[in-house]
Amino acid sequence: MAQPAVLEAELAPYFTTKAPFQFPINFREGFVKFWPIVTLVLLILAAPGILLFLGIGTALMPATFMGGASVGFGYTIAMILSIAGLVLSILALPGLFNRKRSGWVYSYYAQLISIVTSIFSFSILGILLGLLFLMLLFQVRDYYN
Repeated sequence: MAQPAVLEAELAPYFTTKAPFQFPINFREGFVKFWPIVTLVLLILAAPGILLFLGIGTALMPATFMGGASVGFGYTIAMILSIAGLVLSILALPGLFNRKRSGWVYSYYAQLISIVTSIFSFSILGILLGLLFLMLLFQVRDYYN
């Protein structure tokens, strides 16, 4: 196996052998087969929203500091993390289509960033869904060489 990603070795047992449940094999295989296509479609559908977010979000960034420095910095950090996650998702696509480990690693990092963004946004649902998706990623990790 290739060099483990940051925190991969530490998190793996909690999302695989010690996980509260295992996703069924058929579900995992379907996920590996269709996830690259779903990701590509979602990125294409999200493109106008992302461009709007970057334009309006950047224009409104100074106004977020009117709510206080912590609100402004929180918004700025969430925006930067969202952009980083988006870039990692785009970078993951070729590896996901070819079932390469690099695709899994980029998806893993994008998911970690998504969870951190949810923490900064105080989104409990985002954190829970992020952890659930991370568990799925770990349980399909062996499909990517």
